[in-house]
Amino acid sequence: MACRLSTHPVALDIDAQLRSFVDVNLVYSDEDLQYDNDSSFLNEGLVDSMGVMELVAYVQSAFGIAVESREVTPDNFDSVNKLANFVRRKLAGDHDAGTGRAAGK
Repeated sequence: MACRLSTHPVALDIDAQLRSFVDVNLVYSDEDLQYDNDSSFLNEGLVDSMGVMELVAYVQSAFGIAVESREVTPDNFDSVNKLANFVRRKLAGDHDAGTGRAAGK
């Protein structure tokens, strides 16, 4: 899938870049859908399971991080804020990012 956003992490803050990707590529609605960065993608019906896989591919390519299958959990991928926090942990080199907690906690 071609993305119409810059893929450099500093081009936009991470939250805004993820939000834009979700809005442009994953939210399919004829109505002006309102949601905030804490809205659950799954509970609100914003993103389905295939959309989660698109998110995985996007964060890997856009931010240059590897996402392991054990890391694809609601704690990491169920809202803009959860996903942004996951990306920040991965970019900071947190190899325990899959738990949704900082390493050593």
